[in-house]
Amino acid sequence: MKLKTFITLAVGIVFLQSCTSKKTESNQTTDSLTVNKIKKTVFGTLPDGRVADQYTLKNANGMEIKISNYGGVITHWTAPDKDGKFEDIVLGFDSLSGYLTPPPYFGAIIGRYGNRIAKGKFTLDGKNYQLAKNNGENHLHGGLVGYDKVLWNAEPMEGEESALKLTYLSKDGEEGYPGNLNITVVYTLLRDNSLKMDYSATTDKATVINLTNHSYFNLSGFKKDILDEEVTLNADRYLPVDKGLIPTGELRLVTGTVFDFTKPTLIEKGINEVKDEQIKLGGGYDHAWILNKKGNELSLAATVLEKTSGRKMEVLTTEPAIQFYTGNFLDGKLTGKGDVKYVKRFALCLESEHYPDSPNQSAFPTVVLKPNEKYSTTTIYKLSVEK
Repeated sequence: MKLKTFITLAVGIVFLQSCTSKKTESNQTTDSLTVNKIKKTVFGTLPDGRVADQYTLKNANGMEIKISNYGGVITHWTAPDKDGKFEDIVLGFDSLSGYLTPPPYFGAIIGRYGNRIAKGKFTLDGKNYQLAKNNGENHLHGGLVGYDKVLWNAEPMEGEESALKLTYLSKDGEEGYPGNLNITVVYTLLRDNSLKMDYSATTDKATVINLTNHSYFNLSGFKKDILDEEVTLNADRYLPVDKGLIPTGELRLVTGTVFDFTKPTLIEKGINEVKDEQIKLGGGYDHAWILNKKGNELSLAATVLEKTSGRKMEVLTTEPAIQFYTGNFLDGKLTGKGDVKYVKRFALCLESEHYPDSPNQSAFPTVVLKPNEKYSTTTIYKLSVEK
């Protein structure tokens, strides 16, 4: 073989190898972007014949989160323990039918106003509005048909980090609230085992808004109640409540009280303190803590550690407060996933939000949204393991 021919063949072989290598690299890049496919399945049929779907988000670590477009409900969330065993950590039901019964709002998007509004009424721009009284004399979590009970439009957003985009138009007058409110909630499962929740909304008329998620967490994987879980809240003050669980308006220091979670503290340490009036009124913890922060930066609000499993959850939010609720109203009458009885204090909630009853308390941060403004908040729940 002539030297010139040999060199030509060698160059050709190198060129083909280079192309093959680049093609492989290209395929690997494409695969990494689409590895987290979002699986869609039928979750059930509503009484009016509409079909509710369920979407499964999964990351490269094996974490799975299932979300229904009915109520934006997080139905399942599997997380590893210190031995690498994945278990479900959120309360809920195996089928849609369980969510069609009355509250407790397992895993749902809550709105138009999360938490309570005193006597179900408020005044905005000189006009009085009357909402449903669905919690004694007060309005709770958006009313009789809040966002936890509507069918959201769902759009899977596949990519390196899979996400589910939910949208809903809450019409003017719905549940008594003013303004056509266009809402978007995006759930994104991140590579670091975090679930990011981005909320946004616009309105065509001045209204009040306070969106949150109402997931009930049991980091033991349903093996026991949450009393020996360790909680830290980045808050020096909390909001005392009256007998209807409406804030009195006082911003009370936690120092020297059973509401002091500024350092890691077992829930059981103060939850049964019968001498504390606020514990008696709430039946345990069911209060809003005012976060130590300035402005709306994303910052650490709470940490929960379940020592047996090693599961640790951190909550970061742009919101000014967090409602810490210890499942006081669970009574064992509900049977959830895997035929587990949901008894008192079997789970906890950490709901990022504005203060309860803000529409009636001018000293609280405003919850008013006006036309040409955009409501925008972010909350992240990050799971890890402490061995």
